[in-house]
Amino acid sequence: MPALQAYAAGLEYSYAAGVYPSLTLMEKAPQLALRLLLSDKASGGGVEKLRQLCAAHGVREEMAPRALSRILGKENVYAAVVFQKQAAPPDPARPHIVLHHPMDEGNLGTIQRAMLGFGLKDLAVIRPAADPFDPKTVRAAMGALFSLNVWQYDDFESYRAAYPAHAPYLFMLDGAVDLERAAKTKQTPYALVFGNEGAGLPPEFRAYGQTVKIRQSADIDSLNLAVSAAVAAYTFTRED
Repeated sequence: MPALQAYAAGLEYSYAAGVYPSLTLMEKAPQLALRLLLSDKASGGGVEKLRQLCAAHGVREEMAPRALSRILGKENVYAAVVFQKQAAPPDPARPHIVLHHPMDEGNLGTIQRAMLGFGLKDLAVIRPAADPFDPKTVRAAMGALFSLNVWQYDDFESYRAAYPAHAPYLFMLDGAVDLERAAKTKQTPYALVFGNEGAGLPPEFRAYGQTVKIRQSADIDSLNLAVSAAVAAYTFTRED
């Protein structure tokens, strides 16, 4: 493998930065692991477990504190697993989360972690969008990426063409139906669709299906995207 580079979307590999995301990778998808990078400050039971898992799967271990700092741009990351990118489209038999132009890596990662927590394992991301494989996203997801099907589409129409049977529930501030009612009367399979952090879903999305609102107090203008997705995922899966 050539010298490692700072992450860029065009690379065929990325980094699970941090002990916990690296452990999750080695437990859920060890076949993707390419190298283990360690700092001389790495210590503790989690690091030892990570080293053992990497050794068991034939993943090369390197002491590379300078490389970690250079590649990830952080001084406090003491372990990272280099992994081969691998994507899979959403399962047509299961419900989906669809994110239209999410631009924040932290939000995208947090949504993945919430999805997994509520048993949803299929995510469609509509470009332009934050990169699901960016180390910032992977770290925010705490490695949830390695248990999910995540696929990127150039536009929402491409997603709909691939999954015409999924009933879209479109989350908007002025949605026509409350979240609780939508969840209790939902069609299956379904797709929970959320818009960009700042702009939300475009008005023309109303033509695609049922619009949904999450009731909130008048003290705020809107919920954070990741919070909205988590609340919706919990409510819809609770009714299953």
